[in-house]
Formats: sequence, C-alpha cells, structure tokens
Amino acid sequence: MKNLFLLLTFCSIALSSFSQKQLFNGKDLKDWVIFLGSPIPGFEDLAKKATPESTYSIVKLDGQNVIHISGDIFASLATKKEYGNYHLRLEFKWGDKVYGKRNSGLLYHSFGPFGAAFGTWMATIEHQLMHDNLGDTYLMVNTYCESKVTKNDDGKTFNFSPKGQSMPFSEKDNGRSVKKKKDAEKPLGEWNTVDLYCLGQTSVHVVNGQVVMVNTNCSKIENGQKIPLTKGKIQLQSEGGEFYIREIELEKIKKIPDEYLK
Repeated sequence: MKNLFLLLTFCSIALSSFSQKQLFNGKDLKDWVIFLGSPIPGFEDLAKKATPESTYSIVKLDGQNVIHISGDIFASLATKKEYGNYHLRLEFKWGDKVYGKRNSGLLYHSFGPFGAAFGTWMATIEHQLMHDNLGDTYLMVNTYCESKVTKNDDGKTFNFSPKGQSMPFSEKDNGRSVKKKKDAEKPLGEWNTVDLYCLGQTSVHVVNGQVVMVNTNCSKIENGQKIPLTKGKIQLQSEGGEFYIREIELEKIKKIPDEYLK
C-alpha cells in the first residue's frame, strides 16, 4: 500500500509538471529568443543604442526578480517552443518611461520569421496590452478570426459583445482590430492579471478576472484559404512603454470554462 501511495504521488507530481510550466523561471531568459526590430518614430537614437540585454533584462522589483522591458525600441521576446491548448497567466505593470505611448502586447499563435509584422514581429494574433486598450484583439499579417460584435457609431470600429453579431476580421474583412467588451484595466502603477485561454481555434481574453474578448475560428489566410491556427510561439512586445512582468505561466487545458463562453 505504501509503494502504491508513493507511485500515485510521483505520477501526480509528474502530471502537474507536464501540465503547468513557468515560462519565466525567475532567473534568466534562456527559454526565450530576443529580436530587435524597427526604431520607434522619434526615438531613432535610442534604437541605435539598444541591445538585446538592455531591451529585455531581469531586475529586482518589490523584492522579487521580474522581467524588465525597456520599451525604447520595437522588439520581440519570443518562446523557443510552440504552444497550443493552454491557459496562460501574465502579471504585469507599467513603468514610468514612455516613448510615444504605453504600448505592448501578448502575441499568441505566432509563426514564420521575425520582421513579418511592422519590421519586427512574427505573424500573430495579439492580446493587446496597450494602456486603455487592454484586452483588444489585433490581427497581424495574414491572421484571421471571427468575433461577436456590435458596430460603433463611427461605423468603422467594433466592440466584442456576447449578444452581438458574429463577424469576420482580417486585413480584408472589417479590419484587423476588435475592441474589448469593457475596460477592466487597473490604474497605472498597479499590477494587472491577464488570462489567455486558447483551445483549438478559440481564444478568450480575461483581464483582472473579467472576460473582455472571445475569438473563434482563428486562422491564417494563405492563397485565399483559411487554415486553422491552433498553436504557435508566444511573443512579448517592446513597443513604447517601460514594462514589468512578474509572472508568466502556462498550463495545458482540455476545456475553456463554460462561464467564459456565455
């Protein structure tokens, strides 16, 4: 009986380590790749001085090691591996330095070469982290999704709404951007918690515990055909605002919570 208990305990630990992964180990960025892209307009001199180590580094903040993103050049911190069918949790807050605007993004289902988007990032779907736009969807290069939305009075922009009409979005279908359902961002200087659920071709953006976006039929368009987009690398943007990340972890899932899809 004791041996059986030990075996079950070992299997439980092994399953837990398989299903949950700290993407930031608290020490270094050995599981990531850094790519420096285009200068931020108006800050070209800073881009000339930027290095991978100055753009993405590990610093001590509030008594713990965190990822520091300088924000002074367009750049990507990308996982070496691809991921699909997961729940990702990211905890971040803004720093004091701004180069144009406080902008960044959690980019998922990323594929292809660096530089495909804005001379910097891989083709990807973005969970927007930009201040005042936290939770929006932005589609880069040839990515595509469908979302339930309501059209705003300007006739050009759309907000996610669970009771809205399902519409396609891409470069050629109603634009690349879908606005969040509501503002759930915390005040500047406070930590935000972002939860991203990806299962099959569905993705859900949750900001500080509130669902602000559901995307379905995530795809990439090649030769006029929609190809399911269900996995890819994860990228973290340097894009104009100093930025800190204290946690980024991922767990494999088989289901998105029902309450998030209502």
